[in-house]
Amino acid sequence: MEAMKNKRSSWSKKPFPTVDIVIEIDREDGRPGIVLIERKNPPHGWALPGGFVDYGESLEEAAVREAKEETSLDIELLGQLHTYSDPARDPRFHTITTVYVARAKGRPRAQDDAKKIGIFTVDDRPRPLAFDHEKILEDYLRKKGTHGRRNQAKSR
Repeated sequence: MEAMKNKRSSWSKKPFPTVDIVIEIDREDGRPGIVLIERKNPPHGWALPGGFVDYGESLEEAAVREAKEETSLDIELLGQLHTYSDPARDPRFHTITTVYVARAKGRPRAQDDAKKIGIFTVDDRPRPLAFDHEKILEDYLRKKGTHGRRNQAKSR
């Protein structure tokens, strides 16, 4: 009976599934950039667009919806980057995020949970970023750099 009680209490304490999106977009000066939002709600700071997956929603649907809600952009998902599950990644509670890379056109507008929005280059992005988003961007840049060298080697 005691084992059943412990199992029930652990069932009620499950991590929350979330998505984050690295949105690639061209800046007005023509340089490639990434969309970041400044969060309205705690934890405050600059972050990748993203949020909670709704019940009955796929991860891909959540990524497209969250991008639209926070940035006003229609995105094209290019693929999954990675899933991050460190219990300390969100100071509020345990979340597991699946990160997508996406492409967008147009000009983003801050909406929903976003207080401000910007398109930043790798070098001019605000730091530190909220959550574990600095690590996520480092992983994205490392993967993108490796991918770019492979494509160059193939085209020779």
